[in-house]
Amino acid sequence: MIESILRLAINRRYLVLSLLMVIIGVGMWSYQKLPIDAVPDITNVQVQINTSAPGYSPLEAEQRVTFPVETALAGLPKLSHTRSLSRYGLSQVTVIFEEGTDIYFARNLINARLAAIKGVIPSGLEPEMGPISTGLGEIFMYTVQASPDAKMPNGEPYTAIALREIQDWIIKPQLAQVKGVIEVNSIGGYNKQYHITPKPEKLLFHQVTFEEISDALRKNNDNRGAGYIEQNGQQVLVRSIGQLATMDEILNVIIKKNDGIPVKISDVANVAIGKELRTGAATRNGIETVLGTTMMLIGENSRTVALEVEHKLSEIQKSLPKGITAEPVYDRTTLVDKAIATVTKNLVEGALLVIVVLFILLGNLRAALITAAVIPISMLMTITGMAQAGVSANLMSLGALDFGLIVDGAVIIVENSVRRLAQAQHNGHRQDLRERLNTVFEATSEVIRPSLFGVAIITVVYIPIFTLTGVEGKMFHPMAATVVMALISAMILSVTLVPAAVAVFMKGKISEKESVVIRSTKSIYEPLLKMAMKFRWIIVSFSTLLMGYSLWLATTLGTEFVPQLNEGDIALQALRIPSTGLEQSVEMQEVLEQRIKAFPEVDKVFSRIGTPEVATDPMPPSIADIFVILKPRKDWAEPSKPKSELVEEMEEVLKNIPGNNYEFTQPIQMRFNELISGVRADVGIKIFGDDLDRLLLTAKDILNIVKTVDGAADARMEQVTGVPSLSVIPKREALGRYGLSVTELQDWVATAIGGESAGIIYEGDRRFELVVRLPEQIRTDIDSLKHLPLPLENGNYVPLEEVAELKSESLPAQISRERGKRRVVVTVNVRGRDLGGFVKEVKAKINQEGEIPAGYWLDYGGTFEQLESASKRLSLVVPITLIVILGILVIAFGSLKDALIIFSGVPLALTGGVFSLYLRDMPLSISAGVGFIALSGVAVLNGLVMLAFIRDLWHEKGDLYVAIIEGAIIRLRPILMTALVASLGFIPMALNTGIGAEVQRPLATVVIGGIVSSTILTLFVLPILYQWAHGAESSKQQSDEI
Repeated sequence: MIESILRLAINRRYLVLSLLMVIIGVGMWSYQKLPIDAVPDITNVQVQINTSAPGYSPLEAEQRVTFPVETALAGLPKLSHTRSLSRYGLSQVTVIFEEGTDIYFARNLINARLAAIKGVIPSGLEPEMGPISTGLGEIFMYTVQASPDAKMPNGEPYTAIALREIQDWIIKPQLAQVKGVIEVNSIGGYNKQYHITPKPEKLLFHQVTFEEISDALRKNNDNRGAGYIEQNGQQVLVRSIGQLATMDEILNVIIKKNDGIPVKISDVANVAIGKELRTGAATRNGIETVLGTTMMLIGENSRTVALEVEHKLSEIQKSLPKGITAEPVYDRTTLVDKAIATVTKNLVEGALLVIVVLFILLGNLRAALITAAVIPISMLMTITGMAQAGVSANLMSLGALDFGLIVDGAVIIVENSVRRLAQAQHNGHRQDLRERLNTVFEATSEVIRPSLFGVAIITVVYIPIFTLTGVEGKMFHPMAATVVMALISAMILSVTLVPAAVAVFMKGKISEKESVVIRSTKSIYEPLLKMAMKFRWIIVSFSTLLMGYSLWLATTLGTEFVPQLNEGDIALQALRIPSTGLEQSVEMQEVLEQRIKAFPEVDKVFSRIGTPEVATDPMPPSIADIFVILKPRKDWAEPSKPKSELVEEMEEVLKNIPGNNYEFTQPIQMRFNELISGVRADVGIKIFGDDLDRLLLTAKDILNIVKTVDGAADARMEQVTGVPSLSVIPKREALGRYGLSVTELQDWVATAIGGESAGIIYEGDRRFELVVRLPEQIRTDIDSLKHLPLPLENGNYVPLEEVAELKSESLPAQISRERGKRRVVVTVNVRGRDLGGFVKEVKAKINQEGEIPAGYWLDYGGTFEQLESASKRLSLVVPITLIVILGILVIAFGSLKDALIIFSGVPLALTGGVFSLYLRDMPLSISAGVGFIALSGVAVLNGLVMLAFIRDLWHEKGDLYVAIIEGAIIRLRPILMTALVASLGFIPMALNTGIGAEVQRPLATVVIGGIVSSTILTLFVLPILYQWAHGAESSKQQSDEI
C-alpha cells in the first residue's frame, strides 16, 4: 500500500506538487478563522445564581435563600457540586457541572428548579443567573473620567453621580451591542436617585407617616390610556397624564387633608438628587472613578471581541459630553498579542535553526530546502485542523510544536535519496529520467517504514495527554491535539510531497562530497565505536548507573502543576478589617494607589472595592482588587529587572501603610484559582462542619501550623467574623400596650434608615428611583435614633427607645458552604519551593499537631488538586502507552529482542531530561511531563532507523560485526540530523523570556537534555546491545557456512 502511494507520488509528481496550492489556500483561509487567545480557558462548567436580599444578615441570607436554593438544585443531572456564599444583602450559589455539559442545558435545568422554589424564598427576592461567561470573561476594562475643567449643563463640575449616569445610559447600552459581549458590569460612582427626606418634627406637626408619603407618591405618578373616541372620521386617543417629571412637581404632591387644608410634600420634606446605598466603588491612580468591565460570551474569541470593544469605545467617545473620557485600563488583547508574539518568535527561530542545520549537514541546498518546505506546509495543514476542531491558538496549543520533530520523517527520506542518487552518479554515469525516478523510489521505500513507524510512535506517545480530565485536560488537550495534527500532516507530506519534490528538483549533478562537519564526525566516531565494542561491559554498566542516579534525582526535584504564566501585570488584593466601611476603604485605597503609582515601572493602577452591580465576584467593602498595569519593559529604568523583584519592593513600601494586608497575584491567575476551587491561592485547606465558632477555632489552629512550614507566604484565614451591626430588638409588651405590631415597627425602621422605593421618575429612556428616607445627618446619628418618634393610630407618638432596644453587636461577615456544608478556608501561597513537597509537609504537620473535632473534616484544594489528579491519571496511562510502543516495535521488527533493544533508548533519554531539569533548577511539572512524553517518541525513532539499517546490512553481508560498524557509520548523518534538528527546534523556547515563556520552558529543557543523552547512547549503547543479542546467532551462522 505504502509502495503504491510512493509510486503514484513519483509518477504523478507534478499533480502532487500542484496540490500544494490547494493546501496553502485552505491553510490561509483557516488562519483567518482561527480563534486566538493567551491561554486555554480552563474554567469548569459553572453557573452562578445571585440573589440580592437587601437588609438580610449573612445568617438570614443563608437560612432563607442559600439553603433553599442549594436544596432545590440537589440531584440535577450531571451536577458535580455546589459552592455558596452568604453575606450581608447577598446570596450567591455557584453550581458546578461535570465537564462537557452544555452550559445552556445546565442553565435551563436551573431555571426550571428556580421557578419551582418561588414560594419557598421570601417574597420580593428573585434569584438570577449570572452572565454566560467564564473566568477569562473579563476581557476589557475602562474608566469614565471628567477633566478638571469639565462642567455639567448646570455649570457645576461633574459629580460621581453624573459620571455613573453617563456610564449606565450612554456607554453601557452601546457596548452591550458588540457581538460577543454578554454583560457590561459597572462599579463606582452612585446610581442617581430622587430622595424625599421627611423632617421628623414636621411629620408630627402635620400628623403624616412615612407610609402616607410613599402612598401619595405612588398614587400621583402614572400615565393611563383610556382607549379612543371617533370624531369627524378621525380616531382620537384619550390619555390621562399624571407622571411626575420635575422636582417641583414632586414637592407639590398632596399627601392628605387636615381640617380642609391640603398637606403637600414640600410641607414635611425636602426633595433632592441623592446617592444610593452602594455596594462597591472604584478608584484609579488614587482618584475615585467609574469602572466598566466588559464580559465576553463563553466560547468567543477574546482577541476579536476585545478589539471590537476597543473600537466601539473610541466611537462612543464622540457622543460623550465635552471633557468626559472613557479610557481603556485593561485590555486582554495586549496579553494575547504578547503571548502569540512569544510563540511566533519561538517557531520562527526554531524553523530557521532547523534549516541552517539541514544545509550544513546535507551539504546540498536543494535537499535542505525540500526538507524545510515541509515546515510551513505542515503548519498550514495543522492550522486548518485546529480551525476545524475548534482548538484556539494559544501558548499551550502551540507550545509543544517542534519543527525538528515534524521534519524528522522528511529528513530521513531526503538524506537517503541524496546518498543513493550521488552513489548512482559515482562512476561518472548520468542517469536518465526513468533511472532517476527508480533510484528515488528505492531510496524512499528503503527508509519509509522506519520513518513512518517513528512518526506513528511519537503520535501514540501523545495519547496519555488526551486522558487527562478536568482543568488539566482543558489545559493540555489543545497541546496534544496540535502536535498530533502536525505530525500526521508531516507524515502525509513525507509519503507524497517529499518524494515528488526530490524526483522533480534533484536532477543534474549531485555532489557526493559529505560536508566537513560529517566527515570529521565520522572519523572521530569510528574509532570510538570500535573501542566501545571492546569495553562494552564498562559502557553498559556506566549507562545503567546513570539511569539509576537520574531516577533518584527525579525524586528530589519537587513538583508543581504548571509553571505560573507571567502576565506582565500585577494584581493584588488589599484586605482590611471586616468592619471597614466603603467610604473608609476608598480613602485608604487612594493613599495606597498613590504609593504604587510612585514606582517608575507602573503605568497605571486601578481598583475595584466591594461588589459590582452584577455580583460576578462578590467582595465585602473591606476588600479591594487592585490592578497594577506596568509600562513596557523598554521604558523601565533597568529593563532586566525581574518582576518578582518589583513585587518585593512594592511589598516593602506597602507594609508601612497601616490597616492593610496584601496578597500579590496576577489578573487572570486570580480569577482562575478562585473559579476552579473557590480559593484564590495555591493551596486552600477547607475545614467543614456545622458550628461557626468551632470551625473558627479549628481554622485558627491550622493557620498557626501552616505558618511554621517553610515556603508559606500570605498564609491567612478567610474573614468570617467582625461585621458590626445595630440591632433593633422589639419590646413586645410595650408594643402591645401602644397597639403596635412588630411588623409595623420593622417597616418604620426599614423606611426611616434604609429607605423605601416609592416609584420611578422617567427622563427619556433613563429611569431613576424615588426613595423616601430620613435625612442623612439623622440617619447616621445612633444616639438621636433612640428619640425618633414612632407615630400611633390616634395621632400621638412614642419614642423608639420606649418600644425597642438598640443594641450594637458583631455579626458573621460571610458564611461559605460547599457540597451542602459550612466551611472555613485557610489559604496560603507557596513561594521559593515546589507545591507538591509543600503540601506533603503541611499534611504531615496537621496530622501530628492539629486537633480536629468529631464531625468536622478537612479537604485540600487550590491548584494543587489539579497536580494530584493529573499525576494519578498519567502514572496509570503512561506505562500502558509504553507497552503500546513496544508492541508497535515488535510488529515493525517481528522480534521482541530487537524491540527491547530499541526500547532501551527511552530510559536513556529520560536520564538526560532529568539532568537538564536539575541543572536549570526546575521542578517536575505537568509541562515537563509532556516533554518526557515527547522524548520517549524521539528516542525510539533514532534507534529504529539505526537498527533497521544494521539488520538489512547483516542479511546482505553475513558478518554481524562489519554490519554493525558500517551500518552505524552510514546512519550517523541522519541520526545526528534528526537529533540536532529536534533539539535546536526547541532551543529558542528554552531560552525565551517573553510573556508566557514560563509555561514552555520546562518542556523544551527536558526535550533538549533528553535528545542529547539519547543520541550519544543510541550511537554507542545500541550497537553493543545488538551484538550481544545476536552474537550467538551470528557465530552459529558462520560455523554453518564453514
